[in-house]
Amino acid sequence: MLYKLEVENFFSIRDLQALDLTVDGKVPDPEGRYAPIFEGADVRVPKVVAIYGANASGKTTMLRALEFIVTMIRDSVMRTVPGFAGIERFNDEESADRPTRFAIELGGIVNLTPEIFQRAMNGEKVEQGTYRYELEIEMKGGVATRISSEALRQKPNGQGKWQRVYERDAEGRIKDSRTFSLSGFQHLTKTLVGNHTVLSSFAKFQHPVAQIVVDAARKAFFQIEPVHSFVDREVIDYLKNQPNVVHRLQEELSRIDVGVEGMRFQNTDNGPLLLFKHAGLAVEMPWLMESHGTRAFIKMFPFLMSALDTGGIATIDGMDTAIHPNMLPEMVRWFYAVSGRNKLDAQLWLSCHSASLLDDLNKEEIVICEKDRQGRSHCYSLMDVKVRRDENHYRKYLSGAYGGVPHLG
Repeated sequence: MLYKLEVENFFSIRDLQALDLTVDGKVPDPEGRYAPIFEGADVRVPKVVAIYGANASGKTTMLRALEFIVTMIRDSVMRTVPGFAGIERFNDEESADRPTRFAIELGGIVNLTPEIFQRAMNGEKVEQGTYRYELEIEMKGGVATRISSEALRQKPNGQGKWQRVYERDAEGRIKDSRTFSLSGFQHLTKTLVGNHTVLSSFAKFQHPVAQIVVDAARKAFFQIEPVHSFVDREVIDYLKNQPNVVHRLQEELSRIDVGVEGMRFQNTDNGPLLLFKHAGLAVEMPWLMESHGTRAFIKMFPFLMSALDTGGIATIDGMDTAIHPNMLPEMVRWFYAVSGRNKLDAQLWLSCHSASLLDDLNKEEIVICEKDRQGRSHCYSLMDVKVRRDENHYRKYLSGAYGGVPHLG
């Protein structure tokens, strides 16, 4: 489970923002809203992280930062031209030459090898702990030039000091460890490109531990527009090849009562056409005739199901856009243990404006973003604010007591 995100000098975030979501073991949890950061840990993390704030406060920036880290781990080796995609520094003179920094912390199997991983997959008990991944990118004249440092560290049982898994410096030199051995892969250190991560590069050439980590990163699913828009044509093509997802989608559409009784695909010269059968209507309706809300739900559905099926992370920007306020808490509840859907402790990160959802969230699940008069975003959990457990989050938030609301006048 991902429990910490750190971001510095990235879009509207100038100064280091460290979002720590760890929940004390004494906090009551009758609905199964929290999961241990690793198997057997006392410290927990919310399965749902809802980010609130005014327009342009930094909500999307936090989600983009998480997407950028995962994309660098997973796909950076695929980039064939210099530079980086999806990165901008903070827009002041000083930040033009300050590095952009990211870090995430999460739990999992430590001292990871293919043998230990296979034992865990077979149901054996193996050592667990926490990981910290750090990525620093050099900025020159406001342009991202190269990775200046990268590191993966671990804490067995989540205790003691961070132990090196590997470290990379500005010259591309790599220090390995028994867990992440360079034996048989030394030649890769000489060809490591300045905008490719160690994990992505080594996984491409079958480094066993790098492959495991990159495969885990493939369980993170992002719907963040407009940087990577999951457009209509893409969702229709995806659904056409996923009959199991379509079956489950039809069940949900029927259950939430949008009037859709069935879906089918019709082949055309321009690709598959998605048609909907509605109660009381004689002719099937095409995709573009469906309501904005129905289409928004359908486009979101594969991200949510993919995370729930793999125990991964679904990240949805503007999740409340065109979604009825009664549907939104229902979709959030899919990630709680009581729903029976989230057997693998998947996590949902979302941004939204719907204040009514706050009545359905605990303070541990709420993150606030706000921007100061210098255009700098600041993000914090409600756990960092003096908030009573029985407080009315809806009223307090709209009153401005938590911050993150627009100032009018």
